[in-house]
Amino acid sequence: MIQWENLDKLESFKKLQSLKNLVSVKDELSGKDGAARVKSYSVPMAADLTYNYAAKQVNPQVLSVLQELATEAQLAEKFQALFNGEVINTGENRKVLHHLVRGQLGSDVTYDGKNARTFYKAQQDAIAEFAEKVHSGKITNANGEKFTTVVQIGIGGSDLGPRAMYLALEQWAKANGKLKLKAKFISNVDPDDGAGVLATCDLPHTLFVLVSKSGTTQETLANELFVKDFLAKANLDSSKHMIAVTSETSPLANNPAYLASFYIDDYIGGRFSSTSAVGGAVLSLAFGPEVFACFLNGANQADKTATVTDITKNAAMLDALIGIYERNVQGYPATAILPYSQALSRFPAHLQQADMESNGKQVNRRGEPVDYVTGPVIFGEPGTNGQHSFYQLLHQGTDIIPLQFIGFNDNQSGSDVVVDDSTSQKKLCANLAAQIVAFACGKTDENPNKNFPGERPSSLIYGKTLTPEALGALLSHYENKIMFQGFLWNLNSFDQEGVQLGKVLTKQVLAGKTEGALKAFAEIFKI
Repeated sequence: MIQWENLDKLESFKKLQSLKNLVSVKDELSGKDGAARVKSYSVPMAADLTYNYAAKQVNPQVLSVLQELATEAQLAEKFQALFNGEVINTGENRKVLHHLVRGQLGSDVTYDGKNARTFYKAQQDAIAEFAEKVHSGKITNANGEKFTTVVQIGIGGSDLGPRAMYLALEQWAKANGKLKLKAKFISNVDPDDGAGVLATCDLPHTLFVLVSKSGTTQETLANELFVKDFLAKANLDSSKHMIAVTSETSPLANNPAYLASFYIDDYIGGRFSSTSAVGGAVLSLAFGPEVFACFLNGANQADKTATVTDITKNAAMLDALIGIYERNVQGYPATAILPYSQALSRFPAHLQQADMESNGKQVNRRGEPVDYVTGPVIFGEPGTNGQHSFYQLLHQGTDIIPLQFIGFNDNQSGSDVVVDDSTSQKKLCANLAAQIVAFACGKTDENPNKNFPGERPSSLIYGKTLTPEALGALLSHYENKIMFQGFLWNLNSFDQEGVQLGKVLTKQVLAGKTEGALKAFAEIFKI
């Protein structure tokens, strides 16, 4: 029987607390066995990716206790309960089924008399059929001309994940002849966002994807009207240029205002929806259904590895447990996501939402306050850009910030140049390797300004190149890491009440029902 206990009630966590500052990663990597450690402290992942944790502050003793913690916290059992359709989202009394959109892990999950996997697969097939008709010219604009651009209108999980995934594969698709439609995204209710995107579009040849599960998201509906106004001024019928991704019960469903509607349900959370119709529509239109299917396969294969109970063979679970050690024992406040791949330029922003919206909680699954810190602050930028930005604080600041590097041997475009006997890609990878060791080992200098204390722990996920399968596996890794950490903290990682209060007050401001400080701030903007 599964027990949902707070982290500080677990005996193995109490044992873990006694291991604070046990391991010096500086000593481990600087010593004669440093090279052997790099080779042995790694876990194979799906899609030929590898998770390396040689630069983390762990050793066999710490790993042994982390394994005890995983067992006592019943991480594998809780994951199994989740993908078998138990109600894990206690705040909203919902199942959590984003794993099911990319493949069957366990038993059949049914609700309201229907099989969830069958429903999700039917939506994928419907999107694939629609995308193929757009690509072949069976679905065109009013003049019988093919669409050349697709624009997604959404916010939060309807934007950050799909946008990050599109950008991650755009250069790969160009290099492999898979770019069918150029994709753009409108998210911010700031009219400058919509106007800026629309100014770059050939409107008669642009297809819009409106994404709102409820069909009532304020910013998204405002942007829909903004786009429709542009289309009307261009003498274009918006119903011939727009599709909807929504729930079957929303006002957008089966609505003649859209060319087609595709469906998700309440069991797919926004920040976990990139592998659902939310990401499926825009990615299938941009790259083709077969590319999206490869992306799903990579995610599914990584999901399967997340079911393994041995943490040294389960990268997502191990990453989560090390993160708990760093946050709750070592006391580190944040985590930096540092992809040495321009394709992953928006991946840290997606993980920022996925992680901080999931585990930025101060009460447990029963609504009781917890007596320990939970989710860290997540931030990041691609290397080498970050090196010339916030790495100063990471190297010499007063806080130790754990780092998560991501890198690939080869770039996606195949284009490169040799300068000073090495290619740009080799220079990129050299910077990555150097930073891992620099953060861990530091450098002693008599000049305090040039002294690097080191002891900054990091992990590395690496592979040959960023393909659709690798991207799916990478996404799954982080989604499952977040889930495992939520289980350990005994949180409901699948609601987001923290975003609701601002929405309520916004409606009061727009309705003119304000007083006190809220009224004064509204008056500044003449609302």
